[in-house]
Amino acid sequence: MPATQSATESARYRWTVLVMLTLVYTFNFIDRQILVILQEPIKTDLGLNDTQLGLLTGFSFALVYVAAGMPIAWLADRSNRRNIVAASLAFWSLMTALSGLVQNYTQLLAARIGVGIGEAGGSPPSHSMISDYFPLSSRATALSFYSMGIYIGVLFGFAAGGWIAEHFGWRNAFFVIGIPGILYAIALLWVIQEPKRGRYDVGGTPAKAGFVATIACLRARPTFWWISVGCAFSAFVSYGNGNFMPSFLMRNHGLSLAQVGAILGLISGFAGAAGTFLGGYLADRLGVQDVRWYVWIPMLGGLSAMIPAYYTLLGSSTTLIIAAMIPSQILGALYLGPCIATCHNLVSPGMRAMASAILYFVLNIIGLGLGPLTVGVLSDTYASQFGDDNLRYAMATTLTISLVGVVFLWMGVRGLKRDLEANQIALLAETSLEAAEK
Repeated sequence: MPATQSATESARYRWTVLVMLTLVYTFNFIDRQILVILQEPIKTDLGLNDTQLGLLTGFSFALVYVAAGMPIAWLADRSNRRNIVAASLAFWSLMTALSGLVQNYTQLLAARIGVGIGEAGGSPPSHSMISDYFPLSSRATALSFYSMGIYIGVLFGFAAGGWIAEHFGWRNAFFVIGIPGILYAIALLWVIQEPKRGRYDVGGTPAKAGFVATIACLRARPTFWWISVGCAFSAFVSYGNGNFMPSFLMRNHGLSLAQVGAILGLISGFAGAAGTFLGGYLADRLGVQDVRWYVWIPMLGGLSAMIPAYYTLLGSSTTLIIAAMIPSQILGALYLGPCIATCHNLVSPGMRAMASAILYFVLNIIGLGLGPLTVGVLSDTYASQFGDDNLRYAMATTLTISLVGVVFLWMGVRGLKRDLEANQIALLAETSLEAAEK
């Protein structure tokens, strides 16, 4: 039977909800990244170039994703978030399955646009629900746990997708990956209950803020924008180089599709998930002493990750570059949970879905949109100069550009305490005004 309202107050139940929402995010990334592991056979079958692949796995998807994200987030701040997540999951899973039926580039692009529209309704409502199930002291940990779905999804998408494609063809991989998500959407409706908004925050149940009010609030919180752009450049290299890593290993190191799927699936899945959870856990522990650790951890992780990442791209030993991917993935994944939690702590509970949508707008336009497209364009441009090493140096260039993100995060640290205090004052003022009106 569905959980009762009283059950939603228990720690056991909120962790059950967190695990289920994390599994939704896992489906999100399985369906999103399945195209990455399949892009080489698709490129051959449909006669595509690297720029077209970059558009498919990056900019075209990101543009639709962020455009749909705003109105869906607006709705999520006003209605049942559980229902939005379930409907979105069912729709993007259906569009993933339909990707196996395409006959040309245009049809595949249309299917991926459908996936992008559906996935836009996944994270902002989920983020908002998680922040209402977990108090501030454990919010970054919970959001980092949820964000592990990225890497669990990559694990299954790469490993299963590569194996299925090699043995049964890339079209069947889309069918096998897409259909289970439709069934899981029904389970969400049965188990998960909508939590009370703002239950752990000053003022309790918040007013439902609109887009204009949220933007006005965020204009007064410059830290939000610095962190958002800093996150975006972390995602720029993660999506840019990550989406082309299967092609790099196959072209430059002679690995098969199944080998690449297994290697990247295991490394990205376990190392990425570990780094993501560790980032939130450390932020919640160290942030008790100094709240700036919520941004220092993403900064230090991004800088440290570059050393093994450069070796991964420029080294000659296949064994050693695969080994170097492990610390690179762990360190490079520290940023997401602490940054999402910080952005939520800068706004009213009634603005969180919209704040997540705006954060993901910036992150996905720069990261998912421009990252793979930049690698694809540079790879095609470098072909005449570097020959078979064109993709290698395109990815190295993208890695270097991502240093910009560290600068933006550093700018965010400078005003973090001030903006957090301003938000607390605003929440207290809102509560006092509501009390006076009553």
